[in-house]
Amino acid sequence: MEESPQTENAPESEQEGSVFAGLSTPIYGLFALGVLYTLYIAHQIILPIVLAVLASLFLSPFVQRAYLKFRIPKAVSSLFLVLLVLVGIVGVGAAVATPALEWAQKAPQGISRLLVGDSQIKRQIDKVSRSAEQVEKSVEGLSDSGEEKPKTVVLATDSWRSQMVSKVRDGVAGLALALALTYFLLVSGDRLIRNFARQLPASQRRRVLRITHYSQREIAQYLAVLGVSNTSVGVLTALICWAIGLPDPAMWGLVAGLARFIPYLGNMLTIALLALVSAVTLDTLWMMALAPLSFILLTTIVGFFLEPWIHGFRMAINPVIIFISIFFWGWLWGPVGVLLAVPLMTVIQVVLKQIPKLRPVYKVIAR
Repeated sequence: MEESPQTENAPESEQEGSVFAGLSTPIYGLFALGVLYTLYIAHQIILPIVLAVLASLFLSPFVQRAYLKFRIPKAVSSLFLVLLVLVGIVGVGAAVATPALEWAQKAPQGISRLLVGDSQIKRQIDKVSRSAEQVEKSVEGLSDSGEEKPKTVVLATDSWRSQMVSKVRDGVAGLALALALTYFLLVSGDRLIRNFARQLPASQRRRVLRITHYSQREIAQYLAVLGVSNTSVGVLTALICWAIGLPDPAMWGLVAGLARFIPYLGNMLTIALLALVSAVTLDTLWMMALAPLSFILLTTIVGFFLEPWIHGFRMAINPVIIFISIFFWGWLWGPVGVLLAVPLMTVIQVVLKQIPKLRPVYKVIAR
């Protein structure tokens, strides 16, 4: 088949453009994989930066208000807020660390207490153990052919204590970097954004400033709602634990309030901890179930009725996307990524909503 004259006479630039247009999707995919790989490999540098940006988005309105209303210099108010955040982190860590270590020592006793005696759980475990032993003996009999067995090489690794010390050291260094960067963003971040916006066309300049403003508002609104609701849940959980007779009720209330910053998984973790503590401490089955069931009822009331009424705000993202983002950021950055999953999705939805080319993606993930 001969080519048409129009195809033969087509400019080379148009033909090359059509070729590169077909390659656009693979190139975007490779770019996304490169970004993902960079986020995973360079997490020790990127994670403190992300923490600092989110913290500055939340604290920046307070710095602006202190400067406009009381003429407090930004350097002074920013230093006060950063020190306040540091004191809060140290205080929470000190309040939770000692009781948590004590309960970590008591947990094996509580688990063994549940598994002793002539219970159905104990019988099922014994049955599985006997079956596993029989399978192991039969496999050993089949593999025993008189030949010399291969030697097992054990590689020496660092102890769990050294690994924990290394992780704590990296965490403290990352936290210090995040707090220092938060301070500088609070003092000079607005100037940096304005200088960047001046280099853009007028339409894009307004878009960048609008994205920054909406991100600050949405992050502040989200954290305000969670702060009020989680504080109320923590206080009520502590009162319930005190009324039931669980030891350290204040610590369990604090754990319940902090864990609710992690959607879905935080509530599951709190229910499991309350069930374990009740099983270790209490004797009767209905008393063991009282604390976790009370927490389930409390979180249901707060989640479905109080949180929308307190601020009239709900995440505008589909719960499936939120749940997937928790696992994604948790896999990428560990426990800190789980905590940052929803704030990051809040900023991402603001960006998607404000950029016209990305607005179809926002409509897909929206509630």
